Amino acid sequence: MAAKSATELVKEAKQQIENLSPDEVETSLRDGGATLIDIREKEELSQTGKIPGSVHAPRGMLEFYADETLPYHKPEFDKSKRIILHCASGGRSALAAATLKQMGYENVAHLDGGIKAWKEAGKNVEQ
Repeated sequence: MAAKSATELVKEAKQQIENLSPDEVETSLRDGGATLIDIREKEELSQTGKIPGSVHAPRGMLEFYADETLPYHKPEFDKSKRIILHCASGGRSALAAATLKQMGYENVAHLDGGIKAWKEAGKNVEQ
């Protein structure tokens, strides 16, 4: 099997998951039917702010927070609810959404373009 680049892995992940626009994410959050999870590193939050109402869960801990059999499990990771992931530009969140699907999360999506697209769409960010 030929080695794949990170770009190829992200492209494959995006073909397997639901890719949402900033407007679609905003609607899901306003309707109250989704949990938005920010998978960026802590330092990134302080540099660029965060989407109001998002829950921080760094990418490195995602699988552990999402596994209800582990002591690290976070209640925000609820398989019965809609989960939307985001990162800075959409690569990590695409990979993470594909991973959650492998873990049995059926109602998972990601913000395509990440917080960068969110800001470019004129959406609110808090510090």
